[in-house]
Amino acid sequence: MRTVAITTAIVALALQGLPAYAESLRCNGHSAAEGDSKLSVLYKCGQPLLKDSYCAPVYYPQSLNPVPEPFASAVVPCQVVEEWLYDRGPGNLMATVRFRSGVLQSIRYASAPQ
Repeated sequence: MRTVAITTAIVALALQGLPAYAESLRCNGHSAAEGDSKLSVLYKCGQPLLKDSYCAPVYYPQSLNPVPEPFASAVVPCQVVEEWLYDRGPGNLMATVRFRSGVLQSIRYASAPQ
C-alpha cells in the first residue's frame, strides 16, 4: 500500500513540471493550432461564420503600459487583430480564433460569442 502512495506522489510531482499545451481546433479531419497562418486555418477549417477586426493598442515591450500619443500614432498606430468565429455544430462549443499579424494567437471556446 505504501508503494502505491509513493508512486502516486512521484507521478503527481512529475506531471507538474510538464509544459501546458496550447489549444487546437479540430475541423474537417485537420487540426489548426497556435502559430498557424490565416491561409492554413482557412484550408483546414473553411470559411468562418463571422469575421471581425479591430485595432489593438501597442504596448511597451515586456510591459502592460500602452505607448502614449503622439509616439504611438507616429511609429505604429496600432496592431490589427482579427477574430473569426466557428460554429462547430450541435453539441459543440463555438470557437473564437484570434490572429495577430496574420498568425493564430489563441483559440477560445464558449457557448456564445464573447
